[in-house]
Parts: sequence; C-alpha cells; structure tokens
Amino acid sequence: MFEHRRQSLLPLRGFYTRLARCAAMGMSFIIGSLGLGMAGYHWLAHMAWIDAFVNAAMILSGMGPVDPLPSAQGKLFAGIYALYSGLALITSTGIMFAPVVHRFLHKFHIEATKKEVSE
Repeated sequence: MFEHRRQSLLPLRGFYTRLARCAAMGMSFIIGSLGLGMAGYHWLAHMAWIDAFVNAAMILSGMGPVDPLPSAQGKLFAGIYALYSGLALITSTGIMFAPVVHRFLHKFHIEATKKEVSE
C-alpha cells in the first residue's frame, strides 16, 4: 500500500487519493463500531434505537454512558463495548493518519539520504 523507502515520494494527487481511501476505511470502521454498539444496547440493554445510538456514540467518543443500565447483561455489554471502543478509537486514528505519518517519514528519509550522498 505504501511505497518502499527506495522509491520516490508519491505525487500529491496519489497522496490525496491514499489519504481519502484511508479516511474512508477509518470512518467505515467507526460506523461499523457504532452499529455494533447500537445493536448491543438495543437488544441486550433493551433501549430504544435512539437511546442506543446516544449511548453507543458517547462510549465510542470516550465521553461515557448517558443512561443507567438496569440489567446485568446490559452492564456487561457496556463494559466490554467501552474496552473495545478505546481500541477502536486508537485503531481508526492510526488508519486515518498513517498516510500523513508515512509521507513525513518517507520525505525525511529521502532528504537524509540526499545529504549523505552529497557529503
């Protein structure tokens, strides 16, 4: 997916395409995670869909739950979903920023190699 360190830097148009593709993958992951959370809150915590959406979105964003959970299975799901959401946030951020970090490091490596050759 990314160019090798011996290859030249990807042109800006290709970089923007890669950035859009990674952003789409990251957002798809977040939307899928939100759907998973909504389904769990709806079926395990017996919440209405709109309440399930609010709780799943708040947990996924790191804010915390909104409504109290009456059942043990709802509380168990909420705990597991909260742990998953922390990893989902880190993963989606990594997917979305990978092209930017790669381009920075790749450009830095190219410039360092040019300085070594010129010396």
